[in-house]
Amino acid sequence: MTSPFSTSYSEARQKFLQAAHAAGLHVESHPHPLPGRDGEALAMDVVLDGPADAKNLLIVSSACHGVEGYCGSGVQVHALQDSAWRAAAQENHVAVLYIHALNPHGFSHVRRVTHENVDLNRNFQDFSQPLPVNDAYREVEPLLLPEVWPPNAANQQATVDFIAQHGMVGLQAAVTRGQHQYPDGLFFGGTAPTWSNLTLRHVLRQHGQRAERLAWIDLHTGLGPNGVGERIFACADDAAALQRARAWWGANVTSIYDGSSTSAFLTGLMWISAYQECPQAEYTGLAMEYGTQPMEQVMMALRADHWLHKHPEAPAAQKAQIKQDLMDAFYTDTDAWRSQILAQAQDAMRQAVQGLAQA
Repeated sequence: MTSPFSTSYSEARQKFLQAAHAAGLHVESHPHPLPGRDGEALAMDVVLDGPADAKNLLIVSSACHGVEGYCGSGVQVHALQDSAWRAAAQENHVAVLYIHALNPHGFSHVRRVTHENVDLNRNFQDFSQPLPVNDAYREVEPLLLPEVWPPNAANQQATVDFIAQHGMVGLQAAVTRGQHQYPDGLFFGGTAPTWSNLTLRHVLRQHGQRAERLAWIDLHTGLGPNGVGERIFACADDAAALQRARAWWGANVTSIYDGSSTSAFLTGLMWISAYQECPQAEYTGLAMEYGTQPMEQVMMALRADHWLHKHPEAPAAQKAQIKQDLMDAFYTDTDAWRSQILAQAQDAMRQAVQGLAQA
């Protein structure tokens, strides 16, 4: 069996489509309006493994943050190829919905954001209401994207001074929480729903409105120790839901609400769409966050990529290095790392099936 992981979006999509076909499953494709990095067609591809009217539904999604799809796609392809896993879900009367490449443009172009330069996991806001203001980001924004890259000595010293005053955790919180005032900045939540936001909502309405119990595992990378899959509570701040998540996935499930997660408190999170589009279902969600590099390196890679977005005239060698650094920040290209990813994902998926079946 060939590796379920890929080195390009095009390869990943083909492996996903082929795995679905080999399993005898129908693929529902939602074409993206723009081409990929190499001119290839982009799409959010959806596969349902199980009856359309299943009362128990598990969603497994990849590439909310495009470049992180190199990990998530591999998990999905492997699951479709795993007959024992598929049989276990079926025996427990759980249908599994695979959503491949929530953000196919970022996946293909090796960016974390959508083609609108939006962080999809900050884009689920009520845009009819005033948007959150991130005052801390406003303070740090001039440091993040200097005119020259790599940053000069003055920028580096200013950044060091900010961290000395607020700590690395303070910098992470200021930058990653999400902001709606700087369209070219980091973690921009947008001023309207993105294509990915609208398309995902359509998928949820189509496949999730008949479920009585809905679980969702969204696959991410970039935070925490290398190869360790942190299980982050991905629901509203609800004690019953947190108790259910920890009963399913273990007492080590962390939360952005109590500060136990490596993730800062965030706004505009994607999972809110589960409540909005499938209000009839009891929802339990988990973000699987696999570690890669130290936070400082990941942040530098993100800053460089956004700088490159603003400076397309950069030399070819510098562009290539920035893209490689970003890839390394969200995907560790070793067999050991990939094996850890698959083992932990399989465990979480089986636990979700058991939890849904026992509800």
